Amino acid sequence: MGTSDAFRPDPARAGVPVYEPGGLLDVLNVAAAVLDQDGRIVLWSPQAEELFGWTAAEALGEYAARLLVAEENHDEVLRLFAKVMGDAGTWAGSFPALHKDGTTRLLEFRNMRLEDRSGGVYALGMATDQQVLRGLERDLALSLRLVAQSPIGLAVLDTGLRYVMVNPALERIHGLPARSHIGRHVREAIPFTDVEVVESAMRQVLATGTPLVDQFIVGPTADPEAGERARLVSYYRLEDPAGRALGVATSVVDVTDRHRSTTEARRRLALIADASVLIGTTLDLDQTARELADVVVPGLADVAAVDVLDTALRPSSAPSEGQAVFRALAVAASDATEAVRAADPPGEIAKYDADRLVSQCVRTGRPVRLAHVTPGDLPRIARDEAAAAMLGRAGLHSYMAVPLIARGEVLGALDLKRTRNREPFGEDDLVLAGELAARAAVCIDNARWYQRERATAVTLQRDLLPQRPQNLVGLEVAYRYQPAGSASQVGGDWFDVIPQDGTQSALVVGDVMGSGINAAAAMGQLRTAARTLSGLGLDPARVLHHLDRTASGLDQTIATCLYAVYDPDSERCCLANAGHLPPVLVRPGKRPTLLDLPTGAPLGVGGVPFESVSVVLAPGDQLVLYTDGLVETRDEAIDARLEVLIDLLDGPRGDLEATCDLLLGELREDNDQDDVALLIARVRSG
Repeated sequence: MGTSDAFRPDPARAGVPVYEPGGLLDVLNVAAAVLDQDGRIVLWSPQAEELFGWTAAEALGEYAARLLVAEENHDEVLRLFAKVMGDAGTWAGSFPALHKDGTTRLLEFRNMRLEDRSGGVYALGMATDQQVLRGLERDLALSLRLVAQSPIGLAVLDTGLRYVMVNPALERIHGLPARSHIGRHVREAIPFTDVEVVESAMRQVLATGTPLVDQFIVGPTADPEAGERARLVSYYRLEDPAGRALGVATSVVDVTDRHRSTTEARRRLALIADASVLIGTTLDLDQTARELADVVVPGLADVAAVDVLDTALRPSSAPSEGQAVFRALAVAASDATEAVRAADPPGEIAKYDADRLVSQCVRTGRPVRLAHVTPGDLPRIARDEAAAAMLGRAGLHSYMAVPLIARGEVLGALDLKRTRNREPFGEDDLVLAGELAARAAVCIDNARWYQRERATAVTLQRDLLPQRPQNLVGLEVAYRYQPAGSASQVGGDWFDVIPQDGTQSALVVGDVMGSGINAAAAMGQLRTAARTLSGLGLDPARVLHHLDRTASGLDQTIATCLYAVYDPDSERCCLANAGHLPPVLVRPGKRPTLLDLPTGAPLGVGGVPFESVSVVLAPGDQLVLYTDGLVETRDEAIDARLEVLIDLLDGPRGDLEATCDLLLGELREDNDQDDVALLIARVRSG
């Protein structure tokens, strides 16, 4: 098939007439002339007139050699003419020719012998400007070379959308040889792509002549193993010099790697964004570890484990010789495989020998990556032979361990495995894992210090609170102390039951404003002062007065306090309040009520007098003292919460321990932001 014919529709196939002439011959402007056997011009084309300058009237009947060739070239042209008219029958080449204006120009000739019915012999000469021809040849050669060697897929389709040319690059992109394209409609050649979109774009370009550039297409190829490929496809209408449509040219650029890189970059940014939001939502160490494991699965790994060194959680523990001792905190997996069972169960201690990769990771503080795990690598990953066998059956093929480092200390490791994701861990994955581990390590370190501070504060608080009092006359008591769910809230609440000389007993409940160890220490000093003052037998108002002076000397400590003294001989209870919530009086057969006491100012304000109030307590009466952590919430009014407390106390009377459990269970179910002290005293009967 010729070059120009390649763009012409086949009438037998398409059922349409051939287009009007046009193409390369028009560009070349080939001149034609016929000479008789004597060398006279007998036929002369308009193109010959344009090329040589002579009109038909001037040229016809003239000897061509005299009219068109310089005198010095006569002998040579006659020799060539004899060759054409003789046995050779043809001659082709370049030859200088005269123009009517006297100039000489080099032309490209194709000459051949013709015969008529009577045996007459003629010479047909066709000529074109050699410079134009060479330029066209160079352009064509360059175009063919560029098309053949271009990394961009190129194709030409006729107006019926049948392929007439594809280059090697497009063969590779489509996964089909040229023979599977040529002569086939686009629907037949590439049915695996979104052919409706492709065909619609081609027809639009054919109809409008407006190119469609860089149309992004993602889809499969003829090779199912290649997976989906991303391509930028452009469409252009091909036209002849007269502007008539010859077909459509397409260029296809495979941008799969760029598309995957962009998609991967977005995925990594999304993971980092998720980590910023989802990791460290609380100061709970186990929860923080679970958040880290959940973020990386399945986006980065199929199985993730977060393990913290035992020495990081228990500084007093001695490091094991040649081993890394971890406390497993969290495991996450995209699917329940044996790789999950091979991981260390959360909450348990796991020991890894020095030759294990995770031991190497925490020992050096540097990540470890095995892009391709071999059976020989499994013993260096698993804790023992059984776990190594499970990892092998699970299909572990790629592994990473990244240290968790915060404030220069290695806390543990993030352990990552791929079993279902067939891509091995790459350098970019290692960088991403390191970024996530660095962010999470700070949160884990904060949770670790929180845990220590909370344990210290709770221990201090419990040590400062009283043990069960002995030898109380006329009273039975029950009490609870419950710390807050956050270390920053631990430390300020206390209660006390103090037997006094004779038969009297002092009941105290208080709340130091603030939190943490400082609040617990201030509470301890106030409690000690209250116990000392209680031994002096002072009126409750005087006790609060002295406690106020003590609080004023404790570096701006502010506290609320309720101090009561019960005398079984007079069956009276004398109370004084320093800004504390009122106690509840529970009498048999009656609805519980809040005692109406003068509120008073909190301890530490200074210079505000306190007032004592006396109430009668009969056998069976209960006095319920508590701190605000029992009833206060962020979204309910305090009056409403106090009504709930009264309603709970208005139920069937149980023993005091059960009442404590009831109040804490009902009122603290969704409220653990503050610690709480609760003290219930009941007057004995008989």
